[in-house]
Amino acid sequence: MEVALLASVFVIAACGLIYELVAASLSSYLLGDSVLQFSTVIGTYLFAMGVGSWLSRFLDRQLPAHFLRIELLVACVGGLMPVALYLAHAWLPGAFRMLLYGLVLVVGTLVGLEIPLVMRILRRHVQLKDLVSQVLTFDYLGALAVSIAFPLLLVPQLGMIRTGLLFGWMNAAVALWALWLFRHELRRLAAHVAACVLTLLMLGAGLVFADRVSSLAEDHLYQDPVVFAASSPYQRIVVTRGRGGHRLYLNGNLQFAERDEYRYHEALVHPAMAAHGAPKRVAVLGGGDGMAVREVLKYPSVQNVTLVELDPNMTQLFSAHETLAALNGHSLSSPKVKIVNTDAFRWLQEGEDTFDVIVVDFPDPTNFAIGKLYTNSFYGLLDKRLAASGYAVVQTTSPLVARKSFWTVVETIESTGLRATPYHAHVPSFGEWGFVLASHRPWRMPDALPNGMRFLSPEGLPQMFEFPLDMSRVPAAVNRLSNQALVSTYEQEWGRQ
Repeated sequence: MEVALLASVFVIAACGLIYELVAASLSSYLLGDSVLQFSTVIGTYLFAMGVGSWLSRFLDRQLPAHFLRIELLVACVGGLMPVALYLAHAWLPGAFRMLLYGLVLVVGTLVGLEIPLVMRILRRHVQLKDLVSQVLTFDYLGALAVSIAFPLLLVPQLGMIRTGLLFGWMNAAVALWALWLFRHELRRLAAHVAACVLTLLMLGAGLVFADRVSSLAEDHLYQDPVVFAASSPYQRIVVTRGRGGHRLYLNGNLQFAERDEYRYHEALVHPAMAAHGAPKRVAVLGGGDGMAVREVLKYPSVQNVTLVELDPNMTQLFSAHETLAALNGHSLSSPKVKIVNTDAFRWLQEGEDTFDVIVVDFPDPTNFAIGKLYTNSFYGLLDKRLAASGYAVVQTTSPLVARKSFWTVVETIESTGLRATPYHAHVPSFGEWGFVLASHRPWRMPDALPNGMRFLSPEGLPQMFEFPLDMSRVPAAVNRLSNQALVSTYEQEWGRQ
């Protein structure tokens, strides 16, 4: 019995941490600002565990029965939490935060009840000095195992919903095991058996139909039907298709729309590439969809392109999926293109090669993990990898909606000693969108552009570098790695929309 209960402690600890990680990860995916979401969710969860531990003192009799009931409650509430949060985000977005923290409080309280009850049950067979050390050892081992498996195995292979349901099922299995161990002490044994079986069946059915639940939520959340969806350790990738063509969403944020992505990518790539004249070595940081690479390859002088994309799921999807690869002109399969799946910050630090043009196409700074790629530290590294006659270009949010955020990026680039040349273009799916050229020498207006342009023209380029009064420069601070003021500024400005 002692070994069985200690094994249960391992499972209980693993399940408890999974629910905490799922709640924090989902709130980061859906609400942004990962540091804030993880901090508040973990803090709330730990507080609730303390409440649960305190409440355990009021459970005196029938401890195995209480333990069994709590396991089933944790299994139901914790296991179904990802399902509830996904559906709430799609159907009742205004109630999402309340539901999130309500569920975290409930699950945390129940998990806080578990370990004290197990220790009191084990006290019948184990001396106190051994009891505490053994229980805490298995508790910490369970937490370690899950903390490693969650980002490396569980989320990539199962996704959030199935991960929650699987560990809910494991909690219910612990309850069933406890039912067998304490079958002679339990009253109303048939009722306990029925509760265990029903809980296991319900969670098992959830595992079978998890994809349908995800599709139901995402079909309602997005404008068009979902044709592809996957979770990676880094983000939730969703591709939809409607009358306007395909749309790519990362963590719920639109990255491109097929009907007008050419405007964005032509504006991003060609002012830098055409101004250089004959770029040979090009790096694209981010842009795992291959659209920017497609535009880069329009220049015959280009000898090699290094695409640095953190998420291998992105480059695999836009290389192998026939329809999506067609959108980028099968650019990722070009012999000129080398794909490196790593963190761009680290790649800049560790390499020594310089490039004629560097295209920086990261998502907007919605959290600190992305915000570090908009800091003076990052642009200082970019400076070292840029050839003396080269140009870098950075996508830089909307200068109309997020005016201060836009000029913060300009100020940050200039703080490294690079020249910053801001410009903007209208992309219907995004509105007015901004970009910043960075270079060691003054940027010059190109005389010609490659054939096949659908948006840009030499005559129209000068207008992109003029800023009307409502988008003109405002005072802004340098975005540093130590404070990342840009993230909070960005959230405030877009939050008002």
